[in-house]
Amino acid sequence: MSPNKFHINQSNMLGMLLARRLRQWGMDIARPDLIAKKRQRQRWIVAASVVSVALLIGLIWSLPAAAPRVEKSTLWTDTVKRGEMKREVRGPGILVPKEVRWIAAETTARVERIVIKPGAAVTPDSVILELSNPEVMDAVLAARAALTAAEADFAARRMGLESQQLDQKATTASIEGDYEAARLQAEAEADLNQKGIISDINYRRTQLTADSLKVRIDIEKERATKFASTMQAQLAADRARIEQLRNTAALRQRQADALQVRAGIAGILQQVPVQEGAQVLAGANLARVAVPGVLMAELRIAETQAKDVALGLKVAVDTRNGIVEGKVSRIDPAVVAGNVQVDVDLLGALPDGARPDLSVDGTIEIERLAEVIYVGRPAYAQSGADTTLFRIDGDGSQARRIPVRLGRASVNQIEIVQGLQAGDQIILSDTSQWDRHERLKID
Repeated sequence: MSPNKFHINQSNMLGMLLARRLRQWGMDIARPDLIAKKRQRQRWIVAASVVSVALLIGLIWSLPAAAPRVEKSTLWTDTVKRGEMKREVRGPGILVPKEVRWIAAETTARVERIVIKPGAAVTPDSVILELSNPEVMDAVLAARAALTAAEADFAARRMGLESQQLDQKATTASIEGDYEAARLQAEAEADLNQKGIISDINYRRTQLTADSLKVRIDIEKERATKFASTMQAQLAADRARIEQLRNTAALRQRQADALQVRAGIAGILQQVPVQEGAQVLAGANLARVAVPGVLMAELRIAETQAKDVALGLKVAVDTRNGIVEGKVSRIDPAVVAGNVQVDVDLLGALPDGARPDLSVDGTIEIERLAEVIYVGRPAYAQSGADTTLFRIDGDGSQARRIPVRLGRASVNQIEIVQGLQAGDQIILSDTSQWDRHERLKID
């Protein structure tokens, strides 16, 4: 050891002994160099700790998320198939009578009595309601009186015209008699005139009288013909007026008869939307009668699916008690609450218990696709969309997310355009809770 180093160590030792003694005596000696070194050391320790924590957090975030475990019994799965796929649309609906008759009020009236309650069988002559309206009865009496008066006037006019016609015929017959007498006298005087017994003047006077009577006969015949035409025209006008009054009387009588509201057809009384004592206006619906044996289905198809529905397509109607075949007979052009009404004529026999307003489900077959790859329709899958699905591995222990392009869709099936092959098994149930994961462990 060099002398200098020996002296330095000795000085340090002496300083330390002196400092210890001074502390024992209650005195401290300031050492700024030691305090600065201690603070520097603490700063390096804190900085190193922060860097280590940051590196550790980054390492943790860079690691892939652990695959969640899923119970197999909670998953809805299906196997991809190749073959014929039926495109179908489905919608709820009800059974309604195909033949329905609403009975409306003929006139304003008051409901006196409800004779038959809804649900009862009725015949065409069954009285359902009794109404009252005094004005209708007064109108019936007035119409009858007007018709009777018109018929009496017609009879009197016809008799008067016929009497005038007979007078015309009598006048014509009298003139014809005078003409025949004048003609015979003229013929007799012609021989006498030639013999010079009668003068030419007397003969010419007799001849002119006969010619004048002949002209009068022609005039009377023409007058009789025109009178007959005038007579027919006047009687025709009276007949038209009588026919009008007869129709008015028939209308008033029909309105009076309509105060006894009858079913009109044989069937089941479904509704009576009025109460006793109520005042109803002309044209208001009073009762609804339906023929129960002939029913049809009214389906509500979502507007997004109705674009493919056409007239004549086959339909399977589920009545909850059997399937009945049918065909599309009408498509409503309007959209109501997001649905399109589709009427279906039922071709098969209805099961027991089928009745109007029964809730049903209808499945309409749009088309059949031959030799396509298809699978059960996953949750929230839309036709023509690009999505991802979990494909189950061969041993069934894991499922991996793969991109898939979907094609045409049906009610429960959808076409696979790209991403899957026949025989692949996929998860159809909702997997939105695992959107951050690329694979699942299946227990």
